[in-house]
Amino acid sequence: MITLPMRAQLSHRERGRREMLSRPRLISFLVLLATPGLRTEPSRPQEPNTLFEEAQRALAAGDYASAEKGFREVLKLEPRSAAAYSGLGVVYLRTEKIDSAIKAFETAKKIAPQVVGIDLNLGLAFYEQQNFRRAIPHFGRVLEVRPQDVQPRYLKGMCHFMLDEYQATVQTLEPLLAKEQNDLDFLFVLGIAYGKLKRTEQSSRTFAQLVRAGGDTPHMHLLLGKAYLDLYANQKARAELERAVAGDPKLPYAHYNLGVLYQRLGMLEKAAAQFDQEIVVSLESPGATKTGASFTWTRATPRTPPECFAKPWQLIPRCRYRWAGSARSA
Repeated sequence: MITLPMRAQLSHRERGRREMLSRPRLISFLVLLATPGLRTEPSRPQEPNTLFEEAQRALAAGDYASAEKGFREVLKLEPRSAAAYSGLGVVYLRTEKIDSAIKAFETAKKIAPQVVGIDLNLGLAFYEQQNFRRAIPHFGRVLEVRPQDVQPRYLKGMCHFMLDEYQATVQTLEPLLAKEQNDLDFLFVLGIAYGKLKRTEQSSRTFAQLVRAGGDTPHMHLLLGKAYLDLYANQKARAELERAVAGDPKLPYAHYNLGVLYQRLGMLEKAAAQFDQEIVVSLESPGATKTGASFTWTRATPRTPPECFAKPWQLIPRCRYRWAGSARSA
């Protein structure tokens, strides 16, 4: 809603998983930095608080340069302001300076270790960095204090899924099932996790709900086809992915996943054609891929994986809490 270095080349299953969890659905959580745990200290009457409030307003308005400047001005006056460091972290998170965001949040956490809102922000930053292993304990600490919070539970479950920790995925996400009946990404992940654990009945029920929630749309067929692909239900995957491509020939990643399926089935010419078509779709969709120009697949080397489809994390069908850009504090 990990300290494992990302490998330069990913298997089809790992790459595909990142594909299905990645297009942003930005949500409206605001960083409530001036809460009791993070309020600036009134050591100098008004001035730091005034600067802090101005920086918050700039952050809310998307004026990140002014927000960064304002939080830094606060730190000149109050070097141990956890609120200002957290504000800087959110600025860096929103401007995709993830390493700087982590450093700022970690400094804030050292100053105010009791504030779980900083853990939520740290978890979001590590999640954005795809450092799932390091994100998990931060989301876990939030849940220890606020077990009913949806955002950290959702994201913790997604982290476990990305690490192939299917039992932990199910244990973390099942409490949200009643609330997330219409969330296609949630149902996609939970259905696969059930399937990996051989809990066939629950997996089938979850995928049936995915169909009800998603309707007869190309995106739903892509999600369901990718789920079946991940579970090696090849004929079901083929049916769904072919429906996705037929319904929307320009749907990002549909051709890619169908190509992976054809390659698995030994249909190499068809696989090559699908990978070629994915390149066309990617180049026609601004931001769909940053690496399309480096694609080196050729029909002469049909067994070579198309490495350019290690897609950017932020650009593939959506994970609702992937990057709020701002986390709630407490």
